Amino acid sequence: MLTDRRPILLANARVIDPSRDFDGPGDVLIADGVIRDNKRGIGAAGVPEGTDIVNCAGKIVAPGLVDMRAFVGEPGASHRETFASASQAAATGGITTIVCQPSTSPVIDNSATVDFVLRRARDTAIVNIHPMAALTKGLLGQEMTEIGLLKAAGAVAFTDGDKSVTNAQVMRRALTYARDFDALIVHHTEDPHLVGEGVMNEGEFATRLGLIGIPNAAEAVMLERDMRLVALTGGRYHAGSLSCAESLEILKRARDAGLDVSASVSINHVTLNENDIGPYRTFLKLSPPLRKDADRQAVAAALAMREQGAEPDLLDRLAADERLPLDRAALDAALADKKAFTGAAGDQVDEVVAMVDTLVSRYPDAAKYAPGAIL
Repeated sequence: MLTDRRPILLANARVIDPSRDFDGPGDVLIADGVIRDNKRGIGAAGVPEGTDIVNCAGKIVAPGLVDMRAFVGEPGASHRETFASASQAAATGGITTIVCQPSTSPVIDNSATVDFVLRRARDTAIVNIHPMAALTKGLLGQEMTEIGLLKAAGAVAFTDGDKSVTNAQVMRRALTYARDFDALIVHHTEDPHLVGEGVMNEGEFATRLGLIGIPNAAEAVMLERDMRLVALTGGRYHAGSLSCAESLEILKRARDAGLDVSASVSINHVTLNENDIGPYRTFLKLSPPLRKDADRQAVAAALAMREQGAEPDLLDRLAADERLPLDRAALDAALADKKAFTGAAGDQVDEVVAMVDTLVSRYPDAAKYAPGAIL
């Protein structure tokens, strides 16, 4: 918390404000913890006595970012990450709101755990932290949770994290029940049976490396099923992390049909492709996997269309999708090893800071305003 209440002038910055469609040079004057002015030439016109002037030449000043797909270690794995450490890393990179996933121990599938997360975050975190609650009890995909009670307790959406609900009847019931509470369902669209023992994108490169691949159909089949269930139930639905061109086609058809659906893409799938796995880089074993560059270009183009206000407006949100390995052995394991960690891993502060330039400068709306609009 800030104890120095002197006015602060952020001078000579590149100011990005999607709410008023502004991206250009300017100054920002902050006094008493509130932005008092935001325009060019504030410094030249004169500022209050004692103002701390920070030269932000070459820097970006933008509204706080929202990461709606963060896997935080607490509760259950505070030895590797806590709300305090995660929030410090987020704040360092300009992220002011974290939406944490229910993939914890215990799972966030009851009101008491939701309350614990909210109280713990309030007491220890320096950014806003909101929990998503589990869609099914224990993340087992068999029985849906008490959506109404969990939303009343403070859950902002419902998901099984990086697990997919394969039982179509369970998903149908969850969408129907959530509809009555205007609750959002966020789903990881990846058929585990088609994924099998795959560790990277299916194709020539996987064959050359001697690794089992994961086809685009693993994502497309699950997404197509979900779109039909949304049409059947009228529920609100968000695809957690899309990665291929086929999925964009399915999403477009659903949007054209008037369904209340949206989707995210992770920063990894916008900036990297399957070739970046290179010499068996385990830390790039992702779910969904990094795809061919044609798919990367397709999702990047779809995200850019939103920023430009062009049609079709398909991908709405950009997520960090960062998580820390349970232990060093999981990160050091061979790429094909079942024990190998799945998820973009690395030094949390450095990773968040490196991500922000892409988030803000290329896709400010998808990084800030679009996530908040649906939660």
